[in-house]
Amino acid sequence: MPVSRRAALKTIGVAGGLTAASGTVFARGEHKDDERPTDGGKGSTEDDHEGRRKAPKAAVRVAHFSPDAPNVDVYVEGDRVLADVAYGDVSPYLEIAPGTYQVTITAADDPDTVAFDDQVTFGSAIYTVAAIGELEPGTFRPKVLVDAGSALVRAVHASPDAPAVDIYAGEDPLFENLAFGEETEYLAVPAGDYSLSIRPAGEPDAVASFDVSLEAGTAYSGYAIGYLNPPEGATGRDFTVELTVDGAMADE
Repeated sequence: MPVSRRAALKTIGVAGGLTAASGTVFARGEHKDDERPTDGGKGSTEDDHEGRRKAPKAAVRVAHFSPDAPNVDVYVEGDRVLADVAYGDVSPYLEIAPGTYQVTITAADDPDTVAFDDQVTFGSAIYTVAAIGELEPGTFRPKVLVDAGSALVRAVHASPDAPAVDIYAGEDPLFENLAFGEETEYLAVPAGDYSLSIRPAGEPDAVASFDVSLEAGTAYSGYAIGYLNPPEGATGRDFTVELTVDGAMADE
């Protein structure tokens, strides 16, 4: 490989939270270029107590869309999982357990020529790592995408003595200024685990907090119910959130 092209290849970092999704996943060892061990390890699929293989919780594929870049090899934690990926190729999904991994992309059969080498955190999701840009102008970079497979969520305010509320996932607002008797539209969010809080509209302090796990392809409603300040004798009617699975998917 020419020195000029080698010099143009450089390490590029990835930032940002990555979560959620679903899709067809190739298990460990089912793709000819996957050199990961099949007997355990950080990204292995576990068996349940009856010996059945559990569905993988995360997967990654690589798309080579950098028109002046050579074919590439892809490594996860030092193990080559894809070899000789050419321009225009999109790999199968490769199974990986959620976690933080060292991901390295090099020129094919030239591990010293590194295009990308950094830690990437994968949640319970399906990802595409797309190589885009050009080497010579220095615009080459990997773009990490969460693929389709979101959960749908809406909120319903059914607490008669509670003010209008904002609903947050962590520090990010999902719904704002929701008044008693109102409901939101469904919002597509990445599947995964969330810490939700309900706050009086425009206020920083939560009146209720709870954890939820949302599955891809499933619709949910969160009902704010009960009394924020229960009247005398209203035992067991404290303000809370009831999460339901909606539609036909609730029976699956």
